[in-house]
Amino acid sequence: MAELIRYAGKAEGHVQGVGFRMYVQQHAKDLGITGWIRNVEDGTVDMELQGTPEKVEELEKIIRKGNYFIRVDAFSLESMPVVADETTFKIRY
Repeated sequence: MAELIRYAGKAEGHVQGVGFRMYVQQHAKDLGITGWIRNVEDGTVDMELQGTPEKVEELEKIIRKGNYFIRVDAFSLESMPVVADETTFKIRY
């Protein structure tokens, strides 16, 4: 079985009201990454990302790039323990 890593992430910028959570969720699913994402009252977005180091790094690049609507000004990741038996990537409300 491949080595898994998990990060707590925070995105700042134009990341609410622009489909950012669905954007991250779709790319996470495509890459086989599990975890969750949610808006925070201060305008940032929190998330936890779990997968192989290569796939998490690929998703990080996608998040930092954004798209026509999404602008990520700052994105931080902090290592955390892996969650056993997690199988999905969810949007939390």
